[in-house]
Amino acid sequence: MSSTSAHRGWLASLAVYRRAPVITMLFLGFSAGLPFLLVFSTLSAWLRSTGVEVAAIGFFSWIGILYSIKFFWAPVVDRQRLPLLTRWLGQRRGWMLLAQGMIAAGLVGLSTLDPVDHLPAVAGFALLVAFGSATQDIAIDAFRIESAPDDIQAAMASTYIIGYRGGLLAAGAGALYVAALVSWEAAYLSMAALVGIGVITVLLRPEPSRSNLAVQPLKEPRVRRFLARHRHRPRAVRRLGAWSIAAVVCPFTDFFSQHGLKALGLLLFIGVFRISDLAMAAMANPLYLDLGFSLATIANVTNVFGIAMSIGGGILGGLLVARYGITRMLILGATTVALTNLLFVLLATQGAQLGLLIVTIIGDNLANGLASTVFIAFLSSLTSRAYTATQYALFSSLMTLPGKFLGGFSGLVVASQGYAAFFLLASLLGIPAILLALWVHGDQRGKTSATTG
Repeated sequence: MSSTSAHRGWLASLAVYRRAPVITMLFLGFSAGLPFLLVFSTLSAWLRSTGVEVAAIGFFSWIGILYSIKFFWAPVVDRQRLPLLTRWLGQRRGWMLLAQGMIAAGLVGLSTLDPVDHLPAVAGFALLVAFGSATQDIAIDAFRIESAPDDIQAAMASTYIIGYRGGLLAAGAGALYVAALVSWEAAYLSMAALVGIGVITVLLRPEPSRSNLAVQPLKEPRVRRFLARHRHRPRAVRRLGAWSIAAVVCPFTDFFSQHGLKALGLLLFIGVFRISDLAMAAMANPLYLDLGFSLATIANVTNVFGIAMSIGGGILGGLLVARYGITRMLILGATTVALTNLLFVLLATQGAQLGLLIVTIIGDNLANGLASTVFIAFLSSLTSRAYTATQYALFSSLMTLPGKFLGGFSGLVVASQGYAAFFLLASLLGIPAILLALWVHGDQRGKTSATTG
C-alpha cells in the first residue's frame, strides 16, 4: 500500500488527465457503470411502477451479490484463454468483449418481459446481466491497473468513476426518461444499444503488456514445489495443479505475506467502506416514487444535478489524491458518504419538496463520486501486478458483499419501520468505515515516519 508523499502542484495534477490511458478509462468506466442500475435501482423503479410489492423488490437487490462473489471466477478471467477472442484481442479485451455480449443479451431479454406476469424470467435475465457485468468489471480492473504506472492510477480511477457515474446516470435518469416518454421495454432496449460504447472502446484500444501466462506460473515457488513433488504424475494433472496454485492460491498468499496480520484489518476496512451507501441504494427510487415524485421529475433532477455532482466528485477525488495522497482522503470519503445519507432521512420526513430532492441528489452524487474515486485508487495501490485480476476482484467483491447482503432486507425494514428510520440506520452503518479509515491513515503515517526516520 502506498500514498503520495510529495504533494504535486495543481497544474501538474491536472495535466495527467490528457494521457491516453486516462481518457480510455472514461469510456470503459461508462461501460462498467451502465449495467449496474439496470439490475438494481432502475429495475426496482420498474418493478414498483408496475405494482410489484416493495418487500419483493428488496429481495431483488440480492442479484447484486454476483458482483460480490466475482472473485470465484476471477482466476479464470485472469488466466484462461478464450477461443479466437484471446488470439484476436488479447486476454483482457477478449474477456471484456465476451462479457459485453452477455450484458447486451440480458438487456434485450428484459425488454421483452412484463414483470408482473414474468417475475422469475425477469430475475433470470437480470442475473445474466449482472454476471456479464461482474465479469466485465474483472477484466476492466485488470486492464486499468496493467495499462499504466502507479503514478497515474489515481487519475485513471478518477476518469473511470466519471465514466462509471455517467453510465449510472444513463441507466438511471436516461432509462427513466425513456420509460416515461415511451415504455420500460424501450428503455431497456436503448440501454442494450449503449453497450456498443464499450465494444467500440475494446476494439480501438491496445491490449496492455503482461507476463506470458504459460511461463509465469513456473516462477512461483509453490508451483515449483508442487511440480517437484508430483513429477511422476500424468502431465495433465501436473499442469492443472500448477495452474490452480498459481491462479487461485498465490494471489491470496501474496497479499497476506505482504501485510501480515494487518491484512485482516485491511480486508475488514474494504468490507465496510461502502456498506452505508450500498445498503440504502435499493430504496432511494422507491422513496422518491412513494413521496409522489414522477419518473420525469426524478430523471430531470438526476440528469441536471446528479451528473454535474458525479463528475465534480470524481474529478475532485482524483485531484485530492494526486495532491494530498490516498489515506487522508479515505477519511474524507467515508465521512461524506455517511453524512449525506442523512439527507434521505430529512427528505423522508419533510415530504415531496423539490428543493430538498435536489439537495439530496447533489449531496449523494458528490459524496459517492469523491469516495469511489479515492477508494479505487486505494484498492489499486494494494494490488500486486503479478495477480492483478484475481486480487482486485477479491477486494472489489469484498467491498460490495456486506452492503448488498444487508440491502436485501431493506424492503422489510422500510415496510416495518418506515423510510426515515431505515436511512438513519444506513447512515450509522458508515461509522465503522470512518474509524477504520483513521486507522489506515495512522498506520500509513507510521510507516512513512519509520522510513524517513
